[in-house]
Formats: sequence, structure tokens, C-alpha cells
Amino acid sequence: MDHHAVAKDWAGELTAVRHDEKTGAHFVIAVHSTRLGPATGGTRAMVYPDVADAVVDARRLAGAMTYKTALAGLPMGGGKSVIALPAPRAELDSATWRRILDVHAANLQLFNGSFWTGPDVGTESADMDVLRRSTDYVFGRSPEAGGPGSSAENTAVGVFAAVRAAAREAGCGELAGLRVLVSGLGAVGSRVAEFAREAGARLMVADIADDRCAPFAEQGARLVPVDEVTTTECDLLVPCATGGLITEQVAETVPCAAIAGAANNILGDDAAAEVLRRRGICYAPDFVTNAGGVIHLVGREILGWSADEVLARVQEIGQTVETIFKTASTQDISTDAAARQLAESNLAAAPPGRVS
Repeated sequence: MDHHAVAKDWAGELTAVRHDEKTGAHFVIAVHSTRLGPATGGTRAMVYPDVADAVVDARRLAGAMTYKTALAGLPMGGGKSVIALPAPRAELDSATWRRILDVHAANLQLFNGSFWTGPDVGTESADMDVLRRSTDYVFGRSPEAGGPGSSAENTAVGVFAAVRAAAREAGCGELAGLRVLVSGLGAVGSRVAEFAREAGARLMVADIADDRCAPFAEQGARLVPVDEVTTTECDLLVPCATGGLITEQVAETVPCAAIAGAANNILGDDAAAEVLRRRGICYAPDFVTNAGGVIHLVGREILGWSADEVLARVQEIGQTVETIFKTASTQDISTDAAARQLAESNLAAAPPGRVS
């Protein structure tokens, strides 16, 4: 990878990289924006081809977090932490992993509250519990350690609000009788599927694990092979698994009226959003739809909001999506461009703030 290009293309505030000789791990913390408050973003731990790839990933994700928090109305900025592991986590012994967490905690202390982190791919609540013993700048702890519990429910509530808004924008009306295809039946996707079924949708589901599909099939849902998700006719496609599903090529042919889901980076490339716009397919940007998770964790642990306050904020995701649709229609731009424009507007309008 071109390391010069990695540095040249960064528009954020700060990137810190640290190498730990004892474990062979590289640590990257990217702070994209503190315009609205301390940067926040999860800690992703995985193997990367090169440390430069880890830097690129951290910066890309940090930028998305800036937009996510700005559109969610949180007084927080965007950041991301990436740990480039020397081997898959499953192959690391407990002493090595504990050393990695200790170094990560020390890194967080050096940022002194300008960056807060939580769980992400490769990390979990138990890891946040360990980090919190050495640093305050952590959220997403387990309930036993004072955390707010799983964010899956609130993430699903926000995604479902976006799904309903997308259905209306696409001219489909309410969900009763519509073909809703949920791809990925993890903690969030399965809950979205339940919401859709309860709303009277003709539910279709897809997941690599048959045992996740079985309960829905028993209640009448149609099973769709994972490799046929983007070629199966439906009214609403709800991606809740891995990202990159809708590339420019897929966008040219995907047979649905609207797309809204929980997966990060649903669009595989920048051109896909414009193709969807041209074809009249309503797309709800994922960094808006799946913000319920960060609202839940940050709201409860950092901002001290009650469960009711968090739920009210999550339910506003539907209204934000509607505003994005209106802007996209008025200006004849893609919904992805409209969402980024709204986020930039929120960032520019608000005075810099800090959370004590």
C-alpha cells in the first residue's frame, strides 16, 4: 500500500500509531472530529495485511462515526480504534491478549478524554470491563460492571424506524403485505425481522446459519439462500450482516424498491448510491439507520441519559431519514450525498462542545 497516499488523503484531526514489540500488535487511534465533543468509536481487533491497511480502516471508520454522531444529535465527535493483531484472536493466549488490552488502556489514557471507545468487531463487553479498570474512557461494559447491557434492541428499533420510512418514501406505504427480506439474523437482524413480522410483512430471511432461520421458517417466513439475497425480488431489502453488499454492479440489477438495514458500509463503492438514485430505489444510509447502538451506549454510559431518553432519541432516526429523503428529492442527489450534507451542516452550525 502507498503510505504517502494514506497520509495525504486524511482529512481528520489526528492519527496515532503504536507498536508493541512484546505482542507484535499495532495500535491505531484515529480522531476524525472533536467539533461537537470528544471523539467516540469502537475498538476493532483483527489481522490486517499491513499496518497501513489498519490506518486506512481506522480513518475510514472514524469519518463515518463523525457523521453518525452528528446525525444522531449526540454531543460527541467521531473516532475509531483499531488493533492490528499478530494472529487471529482465537489463536492468542490469554496472557498476550491481556497485554494487548493493557497497552490499549494506556493509549486511551494518553488521549485524556478526547477519545472514548467501546466494543466492535473482535472485542466485546468483557474486554471493556478489563479496560475500565485502567481507564475511564470506555463504554459498552457488561451490566455486571455497570454497563447498560446490549445495544441490539435499540439498534433494531432505529433500523426498523428507517425501514418503515423507506417503505413510505418508495411509495409502498406501510409494511403490511410487503415482501421484506432481512439478510443476517444476528442479535439486531433477528429483532428487525420480528418487528417486520409483527407489522404484517411477508417476511423473507437469509443467514449463513440454518438454526437462525429455522424459528422464522416455522412461523411462515420464506428462506432465501445467502448468495441470492441481491437477486431475489422483494419490496424492502434489509441488510443486517456484513457490509459491501451493494456495489455499483449489484445496484444496477437489485430487484427491490427500498434498502435500509443495520449493516455497516452497505454500499460497496461510491458509485452505488448514484445508481440506486437513478433507478428510483430508496436507500437509507446505514450510518443513519444503525445509530441506535451508539445512542444507547454513549447515552447511558457517557451522557447519563435514562432508558426513556435513549429510546426517544433512537425513535427520532425515522424522522432524520425522512429529512434526508426530502433533501435528496429536492436537490436531485443521492440519499447518501444528502445524509453527508446534513451531517456537515450539523457540524458547521454547532459550536465546539466538550462533555465533562
